[in-house]
Amino acid sequence: MRQKALISGLAISTVSVGITTYLLKDKSNVDKVKGFVRSVKKAIPYKSSTQKSTSFPIHKAGHPDPLDTEDNKMVSEGSMFPVQYYNEKKQ
Repeated sequence: MRQKALISGLAISTVSVGITTYLLKDKSNVDKVKGFVRSVKKAIPYKSSTQKSTSFPIHKAGHPDPLDTEDNKMVSEGSMFPVQYYNEKKQ
């Protein structure tokens, strides 16, 4: 069963390559396909890595300012959720 699936998959891929080769043997068809690919590329929004890094919303993550006492105080206090959860489970 597995061998039949492999052979039929190989046959389908060979036929599709043959059809594609036949259709793209004309210069006009190749130009049409290239134009279509270019139009699809233009339609897809693309951001370069520099655009992504400048628009990243978190600026302080991983680089805390030692002089920002309010932020440091908040971090040192930690989250109270685990403590509250533990206390509720304990009762």
